[in-house]
Amino acid sequence: MHKLIRSFALLATLFTGLAALHAQPVVKLVVVDMARVYDNHYKTEEQTAKFRDLEQKAQEQVEEYNKQGKALVDEYQELIEQSKNTLLTAEARSKAEADAQKKGEEIQRKQAEVQQFRQTTQRSLQQRLKTHRDLLLEEISKVVTDIAKRTGATLVLDKSGPTLFGIPSVLYADPSYDITEAVLAEVNKDRPAPAAAPAAPAASGTQFTVPGVSEPKK
Repeated sequence: MHKLIRSFALLATLFTGLAALHAQPVVKLVVVDMARVYDNHYKTEEQTAKFRDLEQKAQEQVEEYNKQGKALVDEYQELIEQSKNTLLTAEARSKAEADAQKKGEEIQRKQAEVQQFRQTTQRSLQQRLKTHRDLLLEEISKVVTDIAKRTGATLVLDKSGPTLFGIPSVLYADPSYDITEAVLAEVNKDRPAPAAAPAAPAASGTQFTVPGVSEPKK
């Protein structure tokens, strides 16, 4: 009798476990290429155009600094020649040598000014890019979440990046479970009319030096 009761109890426990198992939702996975969505988001394209404009303006400023620096170099070299000109009096040569030394120091300050401007501008652009990227990825993530919920997904995987072993995070995914195109369509639905962006010029550093005047260490 006791064995029969234990058997019924065991069966009841088993049926309860099976019922709980069937009550759990079926796992549905979807994948999305977050890097592709980010790169093809119209806001990324707009921000890239703005960065190019800022880089161009910074480059124009650097070129102006270089122009000023080259003018200083010309003055420095002229003073050096005067300091060696035997047709001048000793007093005039001595004054030219002292002026040349001051001009050399002025050149060094101008070099440091150019370098400081370039470093500050670069840091500023990098920070703006990071802020833009963080905010846009947050926006994209919300769209991914909304689409995943609408499709009944229970888990979303990003297939854009490699794992610590250097292999793709998703080795294979049925295309029917890929919501990348749906996310792209959603985030770009308000894309404005495209505008041509100017090409960015090559970066330029300090371009003026003179013999005996070293450029500040980076």
